[in-house]
Amino acid sequence: MSKQTEQAYDASQIQVLEGLEPVRKRPGMYIGSTGYDGVHHLIKEIADNCIDEAIAGHASRVDVVLLADGGVMITDDGRGIPVDKHAKTGKSTLETVLTVLHAGGKFGGGGYKVSSGLHGVGSSVVNALSTKLIAEVVKSGELYRLEFKTGVPAGALKKLGKTDRKQGTSITFYPDPTIFKETVEFDYKWVVNYLRHQAYLTKGVRTSVVDERTSERMAFYFEGGIQSYVKHLNIGKDVLGDEPFYVERQVEDSMVEVTVQYNDSFIETVKPFANNVLTPDGGTHLVGFRAAMTRVINDYARKNSLLKEKEDNLGGDDIREGLTAIILVKLPDPQFEGQTKNKLGNPEVRRYVEQVMNEYFAYYLEENPDIAKKIVGKALLAARARKAARAARDNVLRKGALDGMGLPGKLWDCSSKSPDDSEIYIVEGNSAAGSAKEGRDNKTQAILPLRGKVLNTERARLDKMFANKEIVAMIQAFGVGIGEQFDLNGLRYHKIIIMTDADVDGSHISTLLLTFFFRYMKEIVEGGYVYLAKPPLYSINKGQKKIYTYDESERERVLDEIIADKKERGGTISLDDDKMKQAGVTISRFKGLGEMDAEQLWETTMNPENRVLVRVDIADAEEADAVFTKLMGDDVSLRKSFIQTRAKNADIEELDI
Repeated sequence: MSKQTEQAYDASQIQVLEGLEPVRKRPGMYIGSTGYDGVHHLIKEIADNCIDEAIAGHASRVDVVLLADGGVMITDDGRGIPVDKHAKTGKSTLETVLTVLHAGGKFGGGGYKVSSGLHGVGSSVVNALSTKLIAEVVKSGELYRLEFKTGVPAGALKKLGKTDRKQGTSITFYPDPTIFKETVEFDYKWVVNYLRHQAYLTKGVRTSVVDERTSERMAFYFEGGIQSYVKHLNIGKDVLGDEPFYVERQVEDSMVEVTVQYNDSFIETVKPFANNVLTPDGGTHLVGFRAAMTRVINDYARKNSLLKEKEDNLGGDDIREGLTAIILVKLPDPQFEGQTKNKLGNPEVRRYVEQVMNEYFAYYLEENPDIAKKIVGKALLAARARKAARAARDNVLRKGALDGMGLPGKLWDCSSKSPDDSEIYIVEGNSAAGSAKEGRDNKTQAILPLRGKVLNTERARLDKMFANKEIVAMIQAFGVGIGEQFDLNGLRYHKIIIMTDADVDGSHISTLLLTFFFRYMKEIVEGGYVYLAKPPLYSINKGQKKIYTYDESERERVLDEIIADKKERGGTISLDDDKMKQAGVTISRFKGLGEMDAEQLWETTMNPENRVLVRVDIADAEEADAVFTKLMGDDVSLRKSFIQTRAKNADIEELDI
């Protein structure tokens, strides 16, 4: 046996990366990923700098052009990045900003009082991850240009002379395909959504995007700022009061801007921002807002005898039912938790928001008694419904405790106790459920049959849901609870698979289930645990061989391949015969899961080696919310309009009647 050689660990083992090398070596550390999200993060880094100029009052527009050659150009009419020599680097300030990590005007020094990019990775990282970047700056009507290749200057800073523009910065860059191996193609829709939000959050700024690849274009300008935003979120819902509550106040060195509008739904939609950065996990600004709302509404209800003397105060959950609000704080030194900026940590911000809301929302209620009474009345109904739901839940748990440790009696569970290995099929109909039970791998696959169409939870409170056997069965089976008891850590299956017939009724049932998940178990969807099974539509039978296809185009492709193979082998093909006869096959169309026996269902839809699953994702929560409101809400006109505007894109299939 040879003796293992020890390798010395000394200074020679320590690698020092200079300039922008660390970014190219470990891009994920700086932009999170090198996939779709990472590519679009590059746009955000540059455009956020433009927005910071607008927040500071120096710019009025941000324009994005998706270039035909694959690049993107982002332009503002702000002050323009300085081009004079930087004392510390000896290079132009423009080159310094684009080649030195953590160089910028947001670290003190008076460049910006408020910015979204303090914890951002900056323009230098965009430069490092681009094959080419072109920076053009206009200062006092003079145009300057500096080009880079993979983060390295391709020449000296050039002064090109006079231009019609007075000031501004334009950055054009091309993501490096050796870094972004998945894609370097920009998504027009992503850019549209990003710029729309920035226009909402930066009152009076104009944003635009032009896609040279398709000639699509869009521009946004909202004089009302976040008031326009809250109205947008409430489209399709009946609101309490025509105009939202709005306040904007300076507190010490920070700005607090809040808008509130209630609607008739049972869902809370509150979006907290700090320096235009969405903080989905909240933080001190959200804590201050919630505390003030609860206090002010309870004080108003007591003062106006809307709450009886012996009644308990309204809870925060009751007060926030049907609430839509935007909280925007602007502060000079935001303390975000982590690079992702999901949560704001500045302790003083809670006091700022609470102070503003305590004073001005109280004024709003006093000055709008009709709206105030509706808000309190809605909260009182929510409180009563919550008590009824709690009683119903407790009743369900009491009954369930005697039945399979709280699991629904009709659940055919799997033997595995590991959520990572376990999956549950929610199956439409007893016939299909029977085949699924017989054909499944009972070690890892559980079956929960559904009877008929489940409750439409878009317009249902928890008390009504606890009266629905199908909804209760899912709550019990999943193990996460619901409402104030929800806990994702209790999830018993890491794949929840909706398996319904490939017809209109099946699609409706899937939609009803997705409505329930989106409205009451959104964390399960966001965690990537919800899937749609895709059963085959056709079985192509050629002798003893069966080929399953999942749509018409795949069926046609398989037939063409069989015909081509037959021709190649010298077979006789009649031009008058249809494809099926030419191929020498018979085709069966499945009208439902119940038509498949256990073996077929396993082979086509449940076997992990063969099955097709579609994971349900929330790419745009606001758009998803709007679609559920339109399609599953009470307003028939919205649903009708949605269908009419999309009818021409629907696939029309011949039916055998």
